[in-house]
Amino acid sequence: MKAVGRQVAARLRDRITASDPGLLRLAAGSRTAGAIALTLAVLAVVRAPVAHLVAGAIAAMVATFAIREKQRGQQAVTLALGLLVALVSVSLGALLNARVVAGDVFFVVLIFCAVYSRRFGDRGTALGLVGFQVYFLSLFVGATVSTLPGLYGVIALAFACSAFVRFVVVYETPAGILQRLREAFRVRLAQLVSAHLGLLDAGPDEVDKALEDVREGSARLHETAMMIQGRLDDGTPDKAVAQLLQRRIADAEIAAERLGLLLLNARSAERADTLTLHLPGAPVPSGGHLPVRDEALDTLRRDLETLRLLVLRPVGQRGGTGVAHLRNRLLGYRDEENLPPASRDVQDVFRGIGEAARAVLGLRVALEGPQDESDDTPATTRSREELDAENAAIEGAQEGEPEAEQEQRGLRRPTTRAAAQVSVGSALAIVGGEFLSSQRWYWAVLTCWIVFINTSSTGEILVKGYRRLVGTVLGVVAGIVLAGLVGHNAWTALALVLLFVFAMFYTAPLSYTLMSFFVTAALGLLYTLLHTYSLSVLVLRVEETALGAACGIIAAALVLPVRTDRRTNELLVTVLDRLAAVTDAAVDQLSGGPAVDLLDKARDLDQALGDLRAATQPLTHPITPLRARRNTAQYVVALLETCAYHARSLAATAELLATHPSIAADPRLRRACERITGNIAAISAHVADEHATDEVRTGPSIASLLERDVAGTPRYGRITDRVLRHLQRLDEAVVGLARPLGVPVASRKP
Repeated sequence: MKAVGRQVAARLRDRITASDPGLLRLAAGSRTAGAIALTLAVLAVVRAPVAHLVAGAIAAMVATFAIREKQRGQQAVTLALGLLVALVSVSLGALLNARVVAGDVFFVVLIFCAVYSRRFGDRGTALGLVGFQVYFLSLFVGATVSTLPGLYGVIALAFACSAFVRFVVVYETPAGILQRLREAFRVRLAQLVSAHLGLLDAGPDEVDKALEDVREGSARLHETAMMIQGRLDDGTPDKAVAQLLQRRIADAEIAAERLGLLLLNARSAERADTLTLHLPGAPVPSGGHLPVRDEALDTLRRDLETLRLLVLRPVGQRGGTGVAHLRNRLLGYRDEENLPPASRDVQDVFRGIGEAARAVLGLRVALEGPQDESDDTPATTRSREELDAENAAIEGAQEGEPEAEQEQRGLRRPTTRAAAQVSVGSALAIVGGEFLSSQRWYWAVLTCWIVFINTSSTGEILVKGYRRLVGTVLGVVAGIVLAGLVGHNAWTALALVLLFVFAMFYTAPLSYTLMSFFVTAALGLLYTLLHTYSLSVLVLRVEETALGAACGIIAAALVLPVRTDRRTNELLVTVLDRLAAVTDAAVDQLSGGPAVDLLDKARDLDQALGDLRAATQPLTHPITPLRARRNTAQYVVALLETCAYHARSLAATAELLATHPSIAADPRLRRACERITGNIAAISAHVADEHATDEVRTGPSIASLLERDVAGTPRYGRITDRVLRHLQRLDEAVVGLARPLGVPVASRKP
């Protein structure tokens, strides 16, 4: 029974780890709810009035969620400065509360400054949030000069409780967060291997669903890899350790994605294009056929289960001779050892399993250090030697100079433009809100403020405003029900508020609609505590929310507007430029050129692609009426994800060049890259300027170009063949971008 209990606990832990990488959402919700609970407990002991309980809860929430720095020392400094800003803000709110015009003008100025302060990084963003939210607090509780001393004490207590919970109760360090993210990567990698098994076993009617599971698993694994990338500098002791872990994570991600493609080829009636793995809803070519059930397929299924076992084995756990034997068998496939008799496509899957096993071994060496090698076979020994050589190369590498990015100035700077837009939108919201309610007009301003956070285009603001309105309407319904059940039982209401605050921060990264729902439901309970609850108040909340969202959209459309098309075009150019940079640098290194930091370039490409994917959400949202435009946006992003996969694979192969005797530089590859980078430049030019005259060129396959380039040169080996396949797929994907983006394709010369 104990063993069964441990297994159930382990599976539950893995599920939580995979659903919340690094437990970041759990920590954020617990930290905020804990700070509020502690503040309320202390205020209850001193028998503070309900208005102070509400003010303390809001101040504790603001003091906790506004701090975003990763280092504890920086967090402490920002928290101290935030307290000073909060005291000044509540003082001005109390002084200007009775002066309508002056108060409104100051509120607009404060909003401008709060948004503009984002240009100064996390600290500027935090102080701006504190200033705005505490001024809002003063309006919510009706602060006056006579109530200021009590509010000073409440706010100071809230900040102190927030600090105690942050630095003592929910204690987090960058190294600890990185450790949990690595654990999440391990679990998500195992889940992706399980999805691969599902793809192998799915019947003809189930194969498309199985493929969708593989797509989702690959996306979740990539998301975790990017989260780890953002924590490496703060969570590792030195640059060499960060680079080593970055390399091993990249190897595992690429090996897993390649394994999915090889399985897809084995399931397809014809060779599958990489795009099939990245385009939502794309079916398996020719409907997919179920491989013949034979001994090779049974071995393949067993080996996938073995790979999953190796991935799931906790870091630090020694598996003994049995696990070592399984690992050795999988690694042998890399050297063509014991490949079962099967079709070429199925044998490629076995080779892919060998590469994935090698990536898992590399992760364990990076995380655990030297291991017991007594049971190693020659194939495993070779893999270890390769990993040791790579580690030595990483430790001896020199840190390159970061690329300087050109900073936009004046009204072209995003923070300045956003500050101007939200100020105009807030002014409109104040005027309109006063017509709806002279007492609660600030809800419209709050909505206008929030819809501008983390948005960059009119379309993003429209979608965010829509989601907030939907969440608010649902929250009002919940507030009506809860207010009737709770009545004026203060502690029951506060307990539910704590629960909703936790849920708000836990669900915020997943669904903005859910977050708005929990916020509105909590506010309904706070109104109940302040004895100001009524159905008309909650209806007014919906009206003010709709007004604020409308004012934000109007301001975004009329004041220094950034259309969604313009925003996505700018990001698309960035993605194309970084794609060309990664491809050119990788092929140059594979051709014998100097070594550069290719993985950093590949991650820059991934980051740019992630920004583009987020910016296209207004175009791909289910409510958009422009179906053809939505399909085009999805197709373009999927093609770019395909290009990024091949570029990452080229970069990973190029980084092995200096340490692997089986990989040799081939000068012929440089010629193969010229057409690809030229086509990327042509597409980029057309996206930046629709009047550009550049054309996309097509021609013979990449392999035939190399064969014609150097007559009589020996044919390339297996590794170069893989590079050529990546280049060929990349060439096809880049040419495929021309049609949906309206770039002319030059007629092929005979």
